[in-house]
Amino acid sequence: MTAEPRSPRSAPRFVLASGSPRRRQLLEEGGYVFEIASPQVEEVSFGWLTIRELTVCNATRKAWSAAQIFPGAVVLGADTLVTIDDRVLGKPVDLDDAARILRLLSGHSHEVWTAVCLCHLARGKSHSFCAVSRVKFRNLTDHDIQDYFAKVNPLDKAGAYAAQGHGEEIIQRIDGSYTNVVGLPMELTARQLGAYGITAR
Repeated sequence: MTAEPRSPRSAPRFVLASGSPRRRQLLEEGGYVFEIASPQVEEVSFGWLTIRELTVCNATRKAWSAAQIFPGAVVLGADTLVTIDDRVLGKPVDLDDAARILRLLSGHSHEVWTAVCLCHLARGKSHSFCAVSRVKFRNLTDHDIQDYFAKVNPLDKAGAYAAQGHGEEIIQRIDGSYTNVVGLPMELTARQLGAYGITAR
């Protein structure tokens, strides 16, 4: 695991335990000063866990893995899952699989779940929370899907799409937090970070 300095340190130190460029961008746009650590944690996918429990479990594993390296820092770990009819849609294995996923989502509503775990090992403090947003897709033709793939790489995204960028071309409506669909529910996260002494510039 390596940490990437993002700015001069302040107290308390803040570490994002994620390699996600989308979470990094959301925190930067929110005015936060932080460092990045990419934990080498294999995500669990136990079928007997609820979606909420599964995302919280993975977010906690990521946060505590980084906290072992940075015990004096406030560490944030997160995990996002896309589900439709209680079925988890992961990252597609190839473009054919991505097209299959978007055809499944076309014209329907699905849920995006993001769990966040904050921990400060030196203080023995930890807290997790989960946000859910409901996303309604437009009716997509095969041409619409291929046109979207020409603009956005779906292979590194759960559910084979992103809300930002060209998301409006495939998304009809989002009920709930938009930033949650991007990868981090900033409204809830900002409030909880404040309880740990982490505030935006």
